[in-house]
Amino acid sequence: MSRYTGPVCRLCRREGEKLYLKGARCYSPKCPVDRRPYPPGQHGQMQSRRKVQDYGLQLREKQKARRIYGVLETQFRHYFSEADRSKGVTGEELLRLLERRLDNVVYRLGFAASRKEARQLVTHRHFAVNGRTVNVPSYLIRAGDTISVREGHRDEPPIVAALQQARGRRTPPWLEFDPDQLQGKVQWLPNRDEIDTDIREQLIVEFYSR
Repeated sequence: MSRYTGPVCRLCRREGEKLYLKGARCYSPKCPVDRRPYPPGQHGQMQSRRKVQDYGLQLREKQKARRIYGVLETQFRHYFSEADRSKGVTGEELLRLLERRLDNVVYRLGFAASRKEARQLVTHRHFAVNGRTVNVPSYLIRAGDTISVREGHRDEPPIVAALQQARGRRTPPWLEFDPDQLQGKVQWLPNRDEIDTDIREQLIVEFYSR
């Protein structure tokens, strides 16, 4: 299973903003994005002074979306193709597909401090969908599905710590969270105004439509 294993702060610096790939640690005053607000590399400071063309804006938006959701290029292109074939607005359908990933839903419910951590917890078989163990982070949930922490896995330190950190975090309206049963239910698939990820999806559509 392919995944990015390099320093995630480098990705944030390349996009010029915090992508919160480390969860709560991104709020640290020592965050590299705050200390060095320019792209990484030998010529990073020079790149920040150049005027970005339309292609550059589209590319950066696509890369930002990929990195936020932890998806590699081939899989991201597959999501776009599927969204393009759907009857709805392509950009909104793309974001809806990304939000439906199991690792993202686990993160949204507060079971993980970041999507990267959620991916690892899912692969380690800590969660069940409708009572059946699922260890595929890209598994697409559907309306009515129930995601729960498996019996015997509820005291896992990462899950306990993430739940404590998520107490002040709002659960999206399309998800219902039961803290007593440690489970969540997908009430409906999210609409665009219910997805708070700062992504300009139209630029991604324009990038793939060249």
